[in-house]
Amino acid sequence: MTPLIFLLASVAGGLGAALRYAADVGVSRFAGRRFPWGIVIVNVTGSFVLGLVTAALPDAVIIIGAGLLGGYTTFSTAMLDTIALWKDGERPASVLHLLGTFAASVIAALAGLAIGAAF
Repeated sequence: MTPLIFLLASVAGGLGAALRYAADVGVSRFAGRRFPWGIVIVNVTGSFVLGLVTAALPDAVIIIGAGLLGGYTTFSTAMLDTIALWKDGERPASVLHLLGTFAASVIAALAGLAIGAAF
């Protein structure tokens, strides 16, 4: 990784964290704080976009995936790890990993990968 890529990923991570906060506050104002809908929406959309970027823009994964989406979500990379385990034939490990995360985020990541593969 070059110093420029490192810098861009770092700045993108800070931007992602700010976007997460803004999304959480915005959704909470609309839906209330009784259930953490803001974080659910952030994780599902972040997992979808990570899948999309991984398939369609693999050269941007460090900046957008690890940087922006790493700061934006709380576990988008974990969702990609779930998919990688499944593709590698580690089905039991993938299922165990999935049980510790939101199933909706896995579906979103798969949808992003499918759409990204079409580009």
